[in-house]
Amino acid sequence: MTIQEQVSLAPLTTFNVGGPARYFVEARSATYVSDAVSLAAERKWPLFVLGGGSNLVIADEGWPGLVLKIAVPGVSMEPAGDNVLFSAGAGESWDSVVALAVSKNCAGIECLSGIPGTVGGTPVQNVGAYGQEVSRTITHVRVLEISSGVVREFTNADCDFKYRASIFNSTHRDQYIVLRVGYQLQQRGEPHIEYADLKSFFAANPTSGPPSLQQVRDAVRFIRKSKAMLIVAGDEDCRSAGSFFKNPLVSGAEADRVEALAQQRVPDKRLPRYPADGQPASSNPNDSAQLKLSAAWLVEQAGFHKGYSRGPVGISRKHSLAIVNRGGATARDIIALKNEIQKKVFDTWGIRLQPEPVFVGCDPANL
Repeated sequence: MTIQEQVSLAPLTTFNVGGPARYFVEARSATYVSDAVSLAAERKWPLFVLGGGSNLVIADEGWPGLVLKIAVPGVSMEPAGDNVLFSAGAGESWDSVVALAVSKNCAGIECLSGIPGTVGGTPVQNVGAYGQEVSRTITHVRVLEISSGVVREFTNADCDFKYRASIFNSTHRDQYIVLRVGYQLQQRGEPHIEYADLKSFFAANPTSGPPSLQQVRDAVRFIRKSKAMLIVAGDEDCRSAGSFFKNPLVSGAEADRVEALAQQRVPDKRLPRYPADGQPASSNPNDSAQLKLSAAWLVEQAGFHKGYSRGPVGISRKHSLAIVNRGGATARDIIALKNEIQKKVFDTWGIRLQPEPVFVGCDPANL
């Protein structure tokens, strides 16, 4: 196990922001992960676990202890009735796993194509897009318990998946390191085409028959690229953490309040609202089922248009939810814009937007 010192972290993130790691280790096996955790504990180094770097804002001062990059490789497949169980190391590229599944004609994650990052991050955030979430396919998550060094395995139910959440980023945050994830996918299954963007794409680009898994994957990547949500070298609109804010989950009554306000302030702009977690939409204001509002719409109608700039940071020219590093930005610049957007959205709509990225080495509330 090679320990490096003063390793720049910015190039290891999609934001390209952040100072150096005092110590740095890349672990390509569960044993090396365990050894690195033990070393950090022995020497009392603060530990940060790094995956694909696609959902991070790292402090300009960097990290004062050990950064452990998870690079555990390997993908295996085995039949499971009409399904196929894919088991992938936490360090594998997520999009490569999706590409492999689609090439094997296995459905369940095709709409998650083009999402940057590694396998290890998918259960943590319950990664989702275009009508699919990994929680619908995950069978088990193998982890290292940091405090004991014991390898454990969690079932899907154990993970307590919710919208962009699991025990790994909520109740048990910083207690486990993901080593391997199992996904059960449907052999020769039908692709999932429920999201409006996908329906519009195939309406404009009809296929000779029902779209195949590969055609849906290609369509998702095309749509993501059009929104700068696909990493493309040289495109500053891709220098981001993807969607910076979560779509708010609210009650039916709260959604009605915001919609009534929108009809007064922007009568020509209809507020998008969707059922959350597969629940049917309800017009009953007393219904306890939550609805999902469009964070992008709230941001835009609060005055932050695509292409908005604030010095070296701004909003993507292609996607109003992506804060981007236009060149030379710092973590403080990013957080300042985040705060500005959150305040204006709350002042305008009474909705508190929650950020999606993880803040490393800094507390955004104190900057």
